[in-house]
Amino acid sequence: MSNLAEEILRKAKASGLKITCAESCTGGMISAAITDVAGSSAIFEHGFVTYSNGAKQSMLGVSQKTLADHGAVSEPVARQMAKGAMQQAQADIAISVSGIAGPGGSDFKPEGRVCFALASAQGTQSETKDFGALGRAAVRKAALNHALNLILVHLNLAH
Repeated sequence: MSNLAEEILRKAKASGLKITCAESCTGGMISAAITDVAGSSAIFEHGFVTYSNGAKQSMLGVSQKTLADHGAVSEPVARQMAKGAMQQAQADIAISVSGIAGPGGSDFKPEGRVCFALASAQGTQSETKDFGALGRAAVRKAALNHALNLILVHLNLAH
């Protein structure tokens, strides 16, 4: 993780970009990975851990209708989380993650399903990954790694 986070810091700092995170199932792991790197304060001021629907609404402006229509683990919610975090943190890039780390899940939303969104001045993209029932720790680690990679890809394309 540290190599990814170090590369994110280097590229974002060179571009003068601020990054924020809106995390649900990762519980702050993405923010921690970024801030584990010395000098990260140049690109990261704060992030959001919005584990509950109420926190997603009050901190990030996710709409009750979107939550009701799609559920917390959905791309529409992930997109609203990323947009809300970017606005609240006055950041240039926001990554959001909402998923089912396990144990458990359902036929419609199985364990290991994680929705991601990345918001920037270029717009907001989202995607869903099914990591499978790897166990809670492994799903969270896979989500962390994927989120860091999404940020890095975006930074590489922005250059």
